[in-house]
Amino acid sequence: MLGGSALYLAADKVIAKGKTLAAHLLEAAVADIEFADGRFSIAGTDRGLTLKEVATAMFQPAKLPPGLEPGLYENATYKASHDTYPNGCHACEVEIDPESGAVTLQNYVVVDDVGTVINPLTLKGQIHGGVVQGIGQILMEQVVWDPKSGQLLSGTLMDYSVPRADDLCDVVIKSHAVPTKFNPLGAKGAGEAGTVGALPALMNAIMDALAPVGVRALDMPATSERVWRAIRDAQAKRAG
Repeated sequence: MLGGSALYLAADKVIAKGKTLAAHLLEAAVADIEFADGRFSIAGTDRGLTLKEVATAMFQPAKLPPGLEPGLYENATYKASHDTYPNGCHACEVEIDPESGAVTLQNYVVVDDVGTVINPLTLKGQIHGGVVQGIGQILMEQVVWDPKSGQLLSGTLMDYSVPRADDLCDVVIKSHAVPTKFNPLGAKGAGEAGTVGALPALMNAIMDALAPVGVRALDMPATSERVWRAIRDAQAKRAG
């Protein structure tokens, strides 16, 4: 949202500078120059110059009009006037084995609004990765220290569990883009959308599945052992 908007503004400055030179080389008014598909052209005609031709001429002082500095590069700074927030909906279905406490993901669907979508493929990958990160925090990831020495016990991936492909189900990702008016790109950002939605969606699904057996509270991560103990404790309270 921020970096892209600054890039957008800088690119506009580059195009404006290119139009000035193109108008000079084509002997036309700057207002009559259009830029589209990598080409500067006189509106309503087939006369024009490619971006490469204009960029090459920009470094030849003899071809520049008076007052135009050589080089086709510009700077821009963008400061947001308003915060923007992506939003969406995550739906998760889980199955829990009461004998082992194992939690299995059955279905996961995401519909996100991140504003203008520039690259659908990388957006899907970003949301997918965020969802998996959230799933990992709910089901297995835990930092463990020795209570006596304070020594970190889960300092490598041999000790710190992270999700693998066989821990997941198919994640269906859909987009409902509603561009914001608060930046030139219309982007709302997508960096944390997957993770933020996955945490409550998955944990609420787990608690909903455990509700019939009397489990009312469960700390993350919802490992098989913790879920099994929670089920047994709830059964013991009912029996007692």
